[in-house]
Amino acid sequence: MTIEKVTVVGAGVMGRGIAYVSALAGFQTTIVDVSEEQLQLATKQIGQLANKAIQRKKIDANEAERLLHNVHTSMNLETTVAETDFLIEAVPEKRDLKRHVLETVDGYAPKHIILASNTSTISPTELGSYTKRPQQVAAMHFFNPVHRMGLVEIVKGLETSHETVSIIRAVAERMGKETVEVKEFPGFVTSRISAMVGNEAFYMLQEGIATAEDIDKAIRLGLNYPMGPLELGDLVGLDTRLNNLKYLHETLGEKFRPAPLLEQYVKAGRLGRKTGRGVYDYTNDGELIKK
Repeated sequence: MTIEKVTVVGAGVMGRGIAYVSALAGFQTTIVDVSEEQLQLATKQIGQLANKAIQRKKIDANEAERLLHNVHTSMNLETTVAETDFLIEAVPEKRDLKRHVLETVDGYAPKHIILASNTSTISPTELGSYTKRPQQVAAMHFFNPVHRMGLVEIVKGLETSHETVSIIRAVAERMGKETVEVKEFPGFVTSRISAMVGNEAFYMLQEGIATAEDIDKAIRLGLNYPMGPLELGDLVGLDTRLNNLKYLHETLGEKFRPAPLLEQYVKAGRLGRKTGRGVYDYTNDGELIKK
């Protein structure tokens, strides 16, 4: 099966990152979102990523031009998926929203389409049940920032076919990613570890063990992480981190109970970079301001 047209549903941080690597790989890539503002922002930031890649000599000007030529946007999911070979759902980690997207896609997509979800926690078996083609549904978990992180987790559901896994692996490899195949279990591999580390960092901050800066510095330099857990939480969104923890707490027990301070930050609207403030302050042109 030849994949040429890819649709990414969701123009948030993950969606636009996935669209970037998809378009760079040569796929005709359409980002779908209900917000025109989000689509414009996604297009702008993809252009900025391309410019930075040129500056770092990762790509040349011709490659950047082809990349941008491959990126399209739409607010009409039904029309877009009717001509799509491969769909990556990258909406927020909310069951009802994912169900709505997959049920809609199932009603309009061609028979051969592969449906991949960038879920970090939700069962691909459950996601497949929202469609009449569960054998063509699997989790395809990218990592943030997508253009830098080299891994994709592939998680098959109960009825996912071997062919579907093979196609997803081929698409990921064309995007320059390495893959691992993980058995279906809440949180897979990476989300369980990342959520636990990030949550523990919030407990430490809550308990006054150290400042946010020193907690992140200790993890970066002492454990050789590329980014501290509190910085990472701000990047992916503290609301996203909280949603993941709530699901893991529900399915795996007390060790994943969200830190009260994390819940407070989310209630206060301090969601991280996307709102200008989370653990850190980003109100100066998106740059981190130390507290």
